[in-house]
Amino acid sequence: VFFMRYANVVIGGMMAGLAGAFLTLEAVGTFEKLMSNGRGFIALAAMIFGNWNPFGGFLGSLLFASADAIQIKLEVIGVAIPPQFFDMTPYIVTMIVLAGLIGRTTPPAADGQPYEKQ
Repeated sequence: VFFMRYANVVIGGMMAGLAGAFLTLEAVGTFEKLMSNGRGFIALAAMIFGNWNPFGGFLGSLLFASADAIQIKLEVIGVAIPPQFFDMTPYIVTMIVLAGLIGRTTPPAADGQPYEKQ
């Protein structure tokens, strides 16, 4: 159990580091304050939406990424609405989805509890 926990923490840290490097170097090009724009909270919402299941989290990520893509598409088309409203689209979808799931999902039973060898 200890090996699995440490291995997963190390792998998760490496993936988070790669994601941050990609965001800084490729997606934006420079480091800016608040450049992730709350996407970490949207990722947490995807895991809650997926009921802490990797496949469900993947489907939740697709849902929220689709909302982000629709926002970009509407801006490119040139709909006569201020662009600030389009920027809110992924966050509004996140709030609607989570408001509909309140009380329906249960976190893992051992979430936040340390492992004690018997």
